[in-house]
Amino acid sequence: MEIAVLALGCFWGPEIKFSKIEGIIKTEVGYCGGLTSKTTYKEVCTGNTNHAEVVKLDFDEKIISYEKILKIFFQIHDPTTLNSQGPDFGTQYRSEIFYLNDNQKEIAKKVLKEVNDRLSNKVVTKISLIKNYSPAEEYHQKYLEKR
Repeated sequence: MEIAVLALGCFWGPEIKFSKIEGIIKTEVGYCGGLTSKTTYKEVCTGNTNHAEVVKLDFDEKIISYEKILKIFFQIHDPTTLNSQGPDFGTQYRSEIFYLNDNQKEIAKKVLKEVNDRLSNKVVTKISLIKNYSPAEEYHQKYLEKR
């Protein structure tokens, strides 16, 4: 089992899309990249925490590769818009790949380069070491109850 942590705008839509992909064992919404190890949606929305809304994916690498997940990541959001996706604006809606190890970092750099070349160097997606991941427990539980 491996983990991928991806920021691609509001976390609800991507969480649903990734949950339907074969090889994705579990999804969880949360926040990552911020100044503290714990945060809330209200705090993130102030723009002062530096957290991004993320989807954490537990996946079976025998069924789906990290590279394939990143290719899907770039297909289901616009990596050329800075701090926004659709109607959502703010640093929490940025495009960012949070890697857990050097192998993920190298794969992310390779895939980002391919996409950036195809999109005429307009990609604003960041690649960063995972930092201060915090599950969005207050929203995730409510959401799962509605499913």
